Amino acid sequence: MAEQRIPATPNNFNVWFHYFLGAPDDLKHAIDILIDNRRAFDSRVNQDLFATYIEPSDITIAATASGQLQAVLMAAKQYLANAIEDNQSHMQAISDVADQTNAGLDPKGLVSQLIAELNKAAARASKLEERFDEKNRELDTIRDSLSKSEQRAKTDTLTGLPNRRALDEFFRVVQIDAMEKGEPLSVLMLDVDHFKKFNDNFGHGVGDQVLKLIGQVLHDKVREGDLPARYGGEELLAVLPGANLGAATAVAERVRRSIAECHITRRSTGELLPTITVSIGVAQFQPGESMNELIERCDRALYRAKQSGRNRVVTEAELETALAAAS
Repeated sequence: MAEQRIPATPNNFNVWFHYFLGAPDDLKHAIDILIDNRRAFDSRVNQDLFATYIEPSDITIAATASGQLQAVLMAAKQYLANAIEDNQSHMQAISDVADQTNAGLDPKGLVSQLIAELNKAAARASKLEERFDEKNRELDTIRDSLSKSEQRAKTDTLTGLPNRRALDEFFRVVQIDAMEKGEPLSVLMLDVDHFKKFNDNFGHGVGDQVLKLIGQVLHDKVREGDLPARYGGEELLAVLPGANLGAATAVAERVRRSIAECHITRRSTGELLPTITVSIGVAQFQPGESMNELIERCDRALYRAKQSGRNRVVTEAELETALAAAS
């Protein structure tokens, strides 16, 4: 930590203690890649490492699941204790039959007694199996509940797209993958043109309808393996693993055209609303940089698209050309 100039806070120490232990594997792998790429461990990176790999994602869900799991395990423990006790009784009964056999008692009665004990053992085993099947179903319910809760926690309720939490987790994975494999990674950010004016004229309910539509278009027009997400407000974003600036620009143009061609009607009246357009900024990941740095370049390109007339795509390369011309 001293070598990387990392403040010795409890959270940072927790991260690097786990790194030293080598677990979890993905934490160690992520830090090794960041070190190899000479990435500075600033406050944002340190916070992201802790939040992604160490901090529980949902304390309430975890506590509930923990209580449910404890109940299931306690029941299973009791079933096993009963099974052991029943098995001991069964073995004692068989031993008693064996003793009576050695004493020369009537074999016919002893066989009947032995069969009765075996039937009891079979019934107990069947009952135990039923109880364990029941607990297995309870475990399946818990797993399903946890999975759905996690999915809800990573989904924007308005657009149905992944939210910032899902975006952060996805970017962390593809960022490491891009640096490790030397492959491109790009991001596009879009913003609805004149959205405030649209909300003021038609109401926030209609504005929400527009955001849902744009979210659906973005979801449909990006490639398989890309992650479309709601970044905040009327800003949506897509992370495109394996796409260089040219490929990402082509995707952005496809999204922009599709949105401009949409015809939106007001649900309550059937009124045809004005055409909605978006401005889009595109930037390509530079090895070692943070997601915030990449998105900042995207945002500057987006702002340039707004300044130069809206309803257009501007890349970070165009920003550099404009700056060079201005100087």
